[in-house]
Amino acid sequence: MPRVRAGASRQHKHKRIKRQVKGQYGIRKSSWRHVKQANLRTRTQRRKGLKLKKRDYRALWITRLSAACRLRGIRYSQFIAGLIKAGIELNRKMLSELAIVDPPAFDAVCDQAKTALA
Repeated sequence: MPRVRAGASRQHKHKRIKRQVKGQYGIRKSSWRHVKQANLRTRTQRRKGLKLKKRDYRALWITRLSAACRLRGIRYSQFIAGLIKAGIELNRKMLSELAIVDPPAFDAVCDQAKTALA
């Protein structure tokens, strides 16, 4: 049998990866060797960026919760400890939204955390 070369499938693969590096300048978008390197680098940078985004949002939620707790006369660490003792399983994102959107409900959660600590 004749030797089969990956003509069409190789072209499709190259086209797909070249679409992923769209917007790059110069040889990084035309030369296959440089396209591969650019694609690998952009994928690793994207993963790093997503991890940093999660970290930044968590820090934002904790800052908001800390400010909301201080207005109600409790520290953030005490608030979280009280929630754990009270068995309230709300994550920091939901607690932050609750503090902003519905302050009376957040007051009730703070009261439950305080009573669980006492």
